[in-house]
Amino acid sequence: MRVYVALVTLSLIWGLSFVFISILSEPAGVWGTVFIRCLAGALLLLPLLWYRKKDIIKPIPWKPLLIVGVMIAGLPWGLIALSQTQIDSSLAAVLNAFTPIFTGLMGLLFFGSILLKQQWIGIATGFVGILIIMDFDISLLFGESFVGIGTMIIATMCYGFSSHYVRKHLKDAGIIFVTTCTLIVGAFVGGLMMIFTEPNQLPTLSQNLNGEILFAIIGLGFFGSGIAHLLFFYLMRERSPEFATSVTYLIPISAIFWGYFLLKEPISIHMIIGLLVILCGVYLTTRPN
Repeated sequence: MRVYVALVTLSLIWGLSFVFISILSEPAGVWGTVFIRCLAGALLLLPLLWYRKKDIIKPIPWKPLLIVGVMIAGLPWGLIALSQTQIDSSLAAVLNAFTPIFTGLMGLLFFGSILLKQQWIGIATGFVGILIIMDFDISLLFGESFVGIGTMIIATMCYGFSSHYVRKHLKDAGIIFVTTCTLIVGAFVGGLMMIFTEPNQLPTLSQNLNGEILFAIIGLGFFGSGIAHLLFFYLMRERSPEFATSVTYLIPISAIFWGYFLLKEPISIHMIIGLLVILCGVYLTTRPN
């Protein structure tokens, strides 16, 4: 029962995170958003890590922690923020539902997993869902619209890879330790990219700070990054990468709800049909044999 409560809670938090990203990405910039959410999440968890020092394994596995930090926080969160400069939060969350499908593919390509016939059918079904969302216009993935749909899809690939990588290389590390290190690495990635690409963004943010932006920082950093990552790693530890990434079944529903009521974002018929097809694909890909 606990894992299902954690799964639903995570879907509500991450669904709302897409709204927070939409609010924060304009004043903070793409990589400023990554830096702020990772830093805020890490600051929340560092006192917990100090209290749970026994979670710190020795010797510290620096290489896996760096790879996971880049692949599960720094890079995909930058890609998601970039995608939301072109598409709304609801569509981004729908595309995020592709994560379990790529989790299966990454397991096959890099971690020795075997995909059954039903899983291949699920993967193909998921791609059909993407095509429906794009109104069967493949050129959207290779033209100007790549920043939006394409970057969001690459972010789900990162999630799929890192879920298996954590399970394989960091299964003996404490959840708080892995989460905190992941967010610290993500903050470094966001900070460095911000310095090179958006050096004036944080001063601009500080000048335009208001209640809505501050609420987005707290919601995205403390809840969407800190608490949500604890829940995500807990689900991977208690069940499996496939079960943890199945949260994307629920995220689009909560994100569409939040986006419609908080940001007044429209809900298109293509989005709904595409989501249903993608979820059918996810079900086939993750269904127990």
